[in-house]
This record gives sequence, C-alpha cells and structure tokens, in this order.
Amino acid sequence: MDLRAILMGLAFAAMWSSAFTSARMIVQDAPPLMALSLRFLASGLIGIAIAAALGQSWRLNRAQWRATILFGLCQNALYLGLNFIAMQRIEASLAAIIASTMPLLVALAGWLVYRDRPQPLAIAGLAAGVAGVMLIMGARLSGGVDLTGVVLCGIGVLALTFATLAVRGASAGGNLLMIVGLQMLVGAAILAVPALAFEAPEINWNVRLVLAFLYTTLVPGLAATWVWFLLVNRIGAVRAATFHFLNPFLGVAIAAVLLGEQLGVLDVAGVVIIMLGILAVQLSRQKPG
Repeated sequence: MDLRAILMGLAFAAMWSSAFTSARMIVQDAPPLMALSLRFLASGLIGIAIAAALGQSWRLNRAQWRATILFGLCQNALYLGLNFIAMQRIEASLAAIIASTMPLLVALAGWLVYRDRPQPLAIAGLAAGVAGVMLIMGARLSGGVDLTGVVLCGIGVLALTFATLAVRGASAGGNLLMIVGLQMLVGAAILAVPALAFEAPEINWNVRLVLAFLYTTLVPGLAATWVWFLLVNRIGAVRAATFHFLNPFLGVAIAAVLLGEQLGVLDVAGVVIIMLGILAVQLSRQKPG
C-alpha cells in the first residue's frame, strides 16, 4: 500500500465518520428524509456535471447499472435514510458506532453465506467486535437509549453491508464519478416518495443548518464516496476496507468535539475493542506480500 493510498484511506475515514455529526445537526432543524433527498439531488447533479466535464459517460454496462441502482437503494435510501430518522432519537456517536460494525458484518456474511473459511485472527476479530458492541449497548440501554433508533440503525447497517458487497461491480469499468452521481440520484428519487407522503416541510432555518447541509452534500456525500471508489480501484476492496477500523474512534470523537456528546468509560472501552476487532478481521484477509 503506497503513501497515496494511505492518505486517501485516512481522508475517506475522516469524511465518512464526520457524516454522523453533520446529519445530527440537520435532523434537529429539518425533516430527515426531505433533507436527505435534497442532499442526494444536489450531490448527484454536481457529481454528474463534473463527470461530464471530465469526459465520463452515463452509458454504463449492465453490471454497472445494476450495482449503481443497488448501491443507491441500499446505501443511500435505506442505510442513510434510516440513520437520518434514527438520529432524531439517538446521538450521533451511537449511530457511528453501530454503522462501524459493517466490516464485521461483511466478514460474517462471507463466512455464513459464501462459506469463506475464516482464519483464527478473523474469528478473534469477530468475537472482539461483538463483545465491544455488547459492552456499549449494555451501557447505553441501562442509560435509557431509544430502542427504536437503535433498531433503525441496525437495519441500516445491514443494508450498508449488502451495498458494500455490490461495490466491486460499480467500481469496475471506469466512469467512477458519473457512477457516484447516478447512485445519488437513485437515492434522491426513492427517498422523495416517503418524504412527500409523510413529512411536513417545516424547517428551522439557521446558519448551522445551512452549513451542515452544504458540508454533508459536498464532503461525506460526494467526495467521500468518490474517494472510496478510487481507493477500491487502487488497492482492492479488502485492503480499502481496513480503513474502516478508524471509523468508531473518529465518529465518536467528532461528535464529542462538535456536539458535546458525553462518552462513558464503557463507551471508550467498547470503541477500542471494536476497532481492534475490525482491524483483526481485515488483516486476516490480506494476502502475504
């Protein structure tokens, strides 16, 4: 893994982790699904415009279109849609911790569904990840956390796990930025239906809301997704996924600094254990040399 790939991975982890804090800011002042649909619309149009200026084509092959639609449905509409709703009920740090279990779920799916034989290090990593999550959830449940929000985040991370399995099809064959823009529009179109049906357009306009919306649209929404696809193309999905081990720490740290969310000793211990579990799982999948 070269220096450029490392810097790309660090940038992706920071941008991805910051999305929970900016989302928490948005849903406190705007309807979650409506705000997210508009964010995807803006991100998608910007991405497509830049891609067209770079000479990229929207004429994707069948595998790319299939993966793009699945990614737009599972990551954008289901995962992020459910997380935006959930963060009206739970803190950004908890949502980040739940979402950070995605690499563990991907590894577990490979074991149970695809019959990939895990190495002892991977088994230890999965066990550590489960232990870390149980430690955090035990502490949060005793503190009266909203169970509905937790369940929504849990369903969302399952959808994200499925979306991750489709990344390879979406990232092959070029036109990466065009694909990013198109899957944003897929999410915008899907979310617009429940947003118009169930949400009232009541918005508390303020500077923080506008800045959070712009940041979420341009950085986690567009830049992070593009960097992720580039990173997967550069070093492969397995090595790229190693950077996910940073997400639990970065997610809770950013929420603590910008939102003032409090973290207990058990939260910190659980985050460290989850990070080590994710790292162990990903390192076990690395090929020697």
